[in-house]
Amino acid sequence: MAAASSSDSDSGRAESSEASSKWLDAHYDPMANIHTFSSCLALADLHGDGEYKLVVGDLGPSGQHPRLKVLKGPTVLTESPLPALPAAAATFLMEQHEPRTPALALASGPCVYVYKNLKPYFKFTLPQLPPNPLEQDLWNQVKEMSLPSVPVFLEVSGQFDVEFRLAAACRNGNIYILRRDSKRPKYCIELSAQPVGLVRVHKVLVVGSNQDTLHGFTHKGKKLWTVQMPAAILTMNLLEQRSRSLQAVMAGLANGEVHIYHDKALLNVIRTPDVVTSLCFGRYGREDNTLIMTTRGGGLIIKILKRTAVFVEARGEAGPPPAQAMKLNVPRKTRLYVDQTLREREAGTAMHRTFQTDLYLLRLRAARAYVQALESSLNPVSVTAREPLKLHAVVQGLGPTFKLTLHLQNTSTARPILGLLVCFLYNEVLYALPRAFFKVPLLVPGLNYPLETFVESLSDKGISDIIKVLVLREGQSAPLLSAHINMPVSEGLEAT
Repeated sequence: MAAASSSDSDSGRAESSEASSKWLDAHYDPMANIHTFSSCLALADLHGDGEYKLVVGDLGPSGQHPRLKVLKGPTVLTESPLPALPAAAATFLMEQHEPRTPALALASGPCVYVYKNLKPYFKFTLPQLPPNPLEQDLWNQVKEMSLPSVPVFLEVSGQFDVEFRLAAACRNGNIYILRRDSKRPKYCIELSAQPVGLVRVHKVLVVGSNQDTLHGFTHKGKKLWTVQMPAAILTMNLLEQRSRSLQAVMAGLANGEVHIYHDKALLNVIRTPDVVTSLCFGRYGREDNTLIMTTRGGGLIIKILKRTAVFVEARGEAGPPPAQAMKLNVPRKTRLYVDQTLREREAGTAMHRTFQTDLYLLRLRAARAYVQALESSLNPVSVTAREPLKLHAVVQGLGPTFKLTLHLQNTSTARPILGLLVCFLYNEVLYALPRAFFKVPLLVPGLNYPLETFVESLSDKGISDIIKVLVLREGQSAPLLSAHINMPVSEGLEAT
């Protein structure tokens, strides 16, 4: 009885979870032996019968024995070997007469293979042979476009004969945007990390980076938003629900989750039993909204979006914060508040002039102090381009003996500095130093040189003073830079 009750409880929880989900679990096969990426997945009505098939450019286990697979539902319909690893797959229409059955283009190695009715039809080898004379004008326009780096992701929008935009994410960490009549990139988006995915959602370019972030840019390169992801992004693709005119971006993460975003708003999170490596959404079989995922272990997951499912933006991702709608507990107006308000209304001009006068005086005093610091070299960073130096001092110890470390650094890019001196100015009644003046070795650019000395406190009255450190050039009396060190009070007792 207890076992039956536990089983009923588990099944009840599973049914409740499935009822609250927006997806129906259509199929899951962890042993499907499919190893691919999102760019190698395509959905198309290959036979013109209204039954959409899944085309997979399979890399094979460990990148060996690549194959072209066509799936109908959960089963493999056809399978044929490929001469090299596939890079991308796409379907397109070649004929104008009915029935218009799409052809399949598959990039594999240095060639692009075109299949018609799942049979080899064309083979284009790169670099290409001389183009067909009928296509000469088209190729002349395309070949003039060049990029500064090798592209890894492409997104194209528009029509070639009218107007189009091409966004290319390259290996140098930049995204270049070209237009129909431009020979060079018209806009450049500089990323702070390498791109791992590129998807166009309406007029927004959504870019995933290897810093676990998702960015949204306009076609002119203006950043719109940034979302921090909970794990590394492994794959990205577009989710388009035509019945509701919804476009969103799907991101498969390394923590076994698939996040769906509309702009920066999180719409849905799908948790999978294994890490997802490829995503594809569209019509599969006779279902319009089907999500197909393959996992790192070679599994196949098929989910169907419920017809009643509506994606709602998660709270806190967009719109005003909840605290904005809370009513503030404003205190009652006192007599003092009313009198002060009347005073400000009557003497507003005079108060503004007084404020401006004080502000100008503050700026003048700050400028004078800055000029005085430059003239007397009282700053820890030199302002001359000939000796670009930086000084930092650290005092260690409880006393009466302190360890004083000066960190001197040459901030030049390529030129070493030689012939510098360090001088200490201090009260000889309170402190004693073994060397109050010494030479500095050759300073190599970019390295931090620690210069150590010891300071002995001579007073037992619990008082301290300032020790001035000057960095000078041989033959010059004006210091290059200086530092004032506030010595701590000696707390230790000298052993007798």
